[in-house]
Amino acid sequence: MAHLPNFDLEGKVAVITGASRGIGAAIGRCYAAMGAAVVLSSRKQAALDEVADSIRAEGGRALAVAAHTGDVQAVDSLVQEAVRAFGGVDILVNNAATNPHFGPILSAEESHWHKILDVNVVGYFRMAKACSAEMVKRSGGRIINLASIAGRRPQPGMGVYCVSKAGVLMLTEVLAAELADEGIQVNAIAPGFVRTDFSRAIWDNPELKKTVLKAIPQKRIAETSELTGIALYLASEASSFTTGATFLVDGGQWVDAGLGE
Repeated sequence: MAHLPNFDLEGKVAVITGASRGIGAAIGRCYAAMGAAVVLSSRKQAALDEVADSIRAEGGRALAVAAHTGDVQAVDSLVQEAVRAFGGVDILVNNAATNPHFGPILSAEESHWHKILDVNVVGYFRMAKACSAEMVKRSGGRIINLASIAGRRPQPGMGVYCVSKAGVLMLTEVLAAELADEGIQVNAIAPGFVRTDFSRAIWDNPELKKTVLKAIPQKRIAETSELTGIALYLASEASSFTTGATFLVDGGQWVDAGLGE
């Protein structure tokens, strides 16, 4: 029988930010179902507890730790909680993000830039720095950064967010090159439009949704469960020769040439 890819995460410890809902929560449930102990983090403890409780109810192992990735001490404490609870860190999913500005990029205030870049880019760096130090102790690991198609192609009204996600793509490549000798693989997932609370302002507005769907060959918005397959691949031994890559999960939006209009 041909060798089959190994997607098992038994014995692994995964730290996931932005895990109280949406993509982060879906990835947390997926990893737990595949055997990993998951450390779920976001800013709101109550919402995290609900996700962790649901995972434990299904027989999984989960710890909920509220932390703000804009706070270096909070990041360090989060990672140490993971080590104390489960013995180390093998997988990091950087998923926390914010976008307090919607409109032409020149209408953004400097405060919008500071907030978006601090959470969406520098926050990823802080988490990668803290977690990679623990991964080295275990002779390797996986860092998975949630980027966006917005980092590859401008999206109306989301200019600052687009710039931040372009930064995530380059951060991914730099980290992949610099951490390869430590056995740490770093990759990015770039979703298109996904049905989450984060994107509600778009898919819950009939006119905006109509405009968005014109650019997606599959003519629909993704569900969070459709991101878990690639997230599992990148966390598992199946991706042992994959690093520095960005995986688009966008229903064909990147390659659309207006054929569906």
